[in-house]
Amino acid sequence: MAIDDQTATTAPADAPARSRLRGNLGVASIVFMVVAAASPLGVIGGPVPLGIAVGNGAGFPATFIIATVVLLLFAVGFTTMTPHVKSAGAFYSYVDRSLGRSAGLGTGFAALLSYLTLEAAVFGLIGPGVDSLLGSYGVPSIPWWIYAFVAFAVVAFLGYRNIELSGRVLAVLLIAEVAIVLVLDAAIVFSGGGPEGLSTGIVTPSAILSGAPGIGILFAILSFIGFEATAVFRDEARDPDRTIPRATYLSLVLIGVFYALSSWALISAVGDSTVVKTAADHGGTLLSDVTQRYLGTVGEHIIQVLFVTSLFACILSFHNIVSRYVFTLSGRAALPRRLGHAHTRFGSPHRASLAAGVVVGVLLVVGAATGLDPINQYYTWLAGFSSVGVVLLLGITSVAVLVFFARNRSAASLWRRAVAPALGLLGLVVFLVLILQNLPTLVGGSVPLAVGIVVLLLVAFALGPIVARLRASAGVASDD
Repeated sequence: MAIDDQTATTAPADAPARSRLRGNLGVASIVFMVVAAASPLGVIGGPVPLGIAVGNGAGFPATFIIATVVLLLFAVGFTTMTPHVKSAGAFYSYVDRSLGRSAGLGTGFAALLSYLTLEAAVFGLIGPGVDSLLGSYGVPSIPWWIYAFVAFAVVAFLGYRNIELSGRVLAVLLIAEVAIVLVLDAAIVFSGGGPEGLSTGIVTPSAILSGAPGIGILFAILSFIGFEATAVFRDEARDPDRTIPRATYLSLVLIGVFYALSSWALISAVGDSTVVKTAADHGGTLLSDVTQRYLGTVGEHIIQVLFVTSLFACILSFHNIVSRYVFTLSGRAALPRRLGHAHTRFGSPHRASLAAGVVVGVLLVVGAATGLDPINQYYTWLAGFSSVGVVLLLGITSVAVLVFFARNRSAASLWRRAVAPALGLLGLVVFLVLILQNLPTLVGGSVPLAVGIVVLLLVAFALGPIVARLRASAGVASDD
């Protein structure tokens, strides 16, 4: 049910002081958080070669444009509803406001599970990444999980403290990784490209539709995960009704343009006719190989360093997002209330951060103890889970937006409250179908594992009505 004034007044008198996060984030700070979660350099070095190899080859950059358009349509309705949603929580808060408490809690649990697995997954990339980086300087190789736990400790420390500290760290890392990729892009473009000149695949219909464009779109949409989390930082934003929409649009446009431009430049460096084979045979080293050719050995080493810091920034961003989901759900008594208290000095969700860290730490221990391959198993399986969850959540939130404006009068135009959200929902349904069709591939070819992922998400959604009924039976008041 929608939040009402009577429910709000049942919270303890000191609730605002102990259950509200504090911060002074502007548009730029939130954009840094969200774009860092997208891991620009990590995407160019990982999903882009995969999208080229098994997707639509030289036409792959166009899929980023398609994904950006669909997500911008989603964002129109999402941001139009923002002034009507006064609590942080992104997916949870929007669905709760429109479709009721049971659906909202189910959405919150599914979102929490999706982001937790994604945060944990990236540790499977950063461990081997650090080992490879140090190995290039002669440092003996050690198990990947040792480096992963070092990164885990740093993330836990930053997550405990004020959000603005994390914002400053992410700003420095993000600027560095974006700058080196743009330098590489410029070097490729101004040199006229590779042996075949500049790629034309991005504007050639036959290239865009070649190979498996559906898989290409799949890898593109995976690269945007986290953009909608702008709303998670509502309580810590300056003038959130203005800041959140601006940060959402700016994040989407920056991510989409960066990916389309950089993937096009990477293809241009190799050549349209040979890029699919090159990406298939040397996908793991494609970015560093191209960098060495255009920026020399120094540029290659810089890319290696920033690849690792990009993954760290991604983990830190998702940890901040996860902590705020835990904090919000705790404030609604869907999780232990103690986790919904803010730090008296830092204004941070310190207990929620620690709780999220415990779960991620357990997943890391399991990955290390079972001897899973950090990339082909640990990362791939957890990321496959997240991809299904997040796209499904985007679709449910689109439905919530449409239902909300169908029930409530608004000064917003028909385009903003109905047409754009409906078109966005249509695109997201197509994306979800593509992901489900290719899910076994994402999780190492295991159909049972793919089915298990869907079942776990359904269980998370089913917890919503169960918890809502238990809270109602116990007479638990909300802090909304």
